[in-house]
Amino acid sequence: MQGQNREKITQRYGIALGANLDSTFGTALQTLKESLRLFSGESLEVRAQSQWYSTPAFPAGSGPDFVNAAVLVETEKRPTEVLAALHRIEQALGRTRDNRWEPRICDLDIVFCDDLVLPDRETYDRWRNLGFSQQKSESPEDLILPHPRLQDRAFVLVPLRDVAPDWRHPVSGLGISEMLAALPPNEIAEIAVIEG
Repeated sequence: MQGQNREKITQRYGIALGANLDSTFGTALQTLKESLRLFSGESLEVRAQSQWYSTPAFPAGSGPDFVNAAVLVETEKRPTEVLAALHRIEQALGRTRDNRWEPRICDLDIVFCDDLVLPDRETYDRWRNLGFSQQKSESPEDLILPHPRLQDRAFVLVPLRDVAPDWRHPVSGLGISEMLAALPPNEIAEIAVIEG
């Protein structure tokens, strides 16, 4: 009985969007716009959206340039439920998951959920400190939050700064601008605003 009266809590999520392949919905940009239209059907309320950006594929030379963006979402869904919702949206747009870091029709990633560290600090630290060669071949079974590569990726941080400039990393304590300042300037210079 006690659980029936549990009040639902609205949480804020930073979500990164990326695509570098055309789909049945059109260009990468058109596909990502379609993904945003599907958010409300999953009870993901977009509160802020970044500009659209063109960014080189990661790792370098792995495919066509990406279109990237970020949104700030509010929802009562738990992180695993949000992840499942994002996977449903990706699948509806034609995303397949064959290889890590491959060109893709649509990639929707939870970057953060408020100041949560999931599933725990020890697991987060393990994935945060994973070597590059292991990153290419290993992927976690559990959702890791904040995203363990967040502070390493200008293509995530630049759009995220548009929608959550005051968010601070719950482990490092750094703000988004501070994380960007720690990256090589040429990585940031490669990111260009595109008309959406």
